[in-house]
Amino acid sequence: MAPARGPLRRFYTPYEVAQHNTPSDCWVSFLGGVYDISKLIKNNPGKISEPLMKAAGSDISHWFDPRTRDIRTMICPVTQLERFYTPQGMFPHIPPIEPVGNWDTSFGIPWWRDKQYQLGRLSSKLRVVRIKNVLTGQEDNMEVPCEETVVEIRERYLELNWHSKSYTVKALVRTPEQTFEFVELDMNKTLAENGVPDEDATFADLQVPIDSFYPVLHMYWNDDLTVA
Repeated sequence: MAPARGPLRRFYTPYEVAQHNTPSDCWVSFLGGVYDISKLIKNNPGKISEPLMKAAGSDISHWFDPRTRDIRTMICPVTQLERFYTPQGMFPHIPPIEPVGNWDTSFGIPWWRDKQYQLGRLSSKLRVVRIKNVLTGQEDNMEVPCEETVVEIRERYLELNWHSKSYTVKALVRTPEQTFEFVELDMNKTLAENGVPDEDATFADLQVPIDSFYPVLHMYWNDDLTVA
């Protein structure tokens, strides 16, 4: 039985994709998207799905032409005809090399173009934030997609604190006057849009270890029980 699926998100991390690496719970990512192809494998049992099962939990962007967003092609040295390039082996919805009369085309759209399999997007960059519970003093480091809003980050924090929806999120941000101010963050904006920039590139230019500093999100208890 496949493990219970976590909450659906707009963005996923490579680590989250990698956790789904079995035939009954198979995720892959390619060209910036994250796909659950468990149903595809179930409906196409046997050798034909072996390349997909071997790729479970990984990024397979190298299978695709980024310009056409289709499987890469090659010129067959024997027939001199263009065909899909599949060194990993044939997999569902790839037509046979030789003309045949019994190839089933009833699937319609090939799976890599079928939006029913897409869960969300693969984050283009991850950043680490330190979340401090001001009430208890507990601190946790979390790796989050840079594209996520504060409310989406808070949803991730639910795994560590079931009452996180009862907290207000604040951080130290730089003002237009180039001073620092402790402010409540806009839950519908990203950290960068809230004035909490990703400074990894600056640290790299200065040859400072990136893990020497993480921005801190301070969680303030609202004295209610939004989540009982």
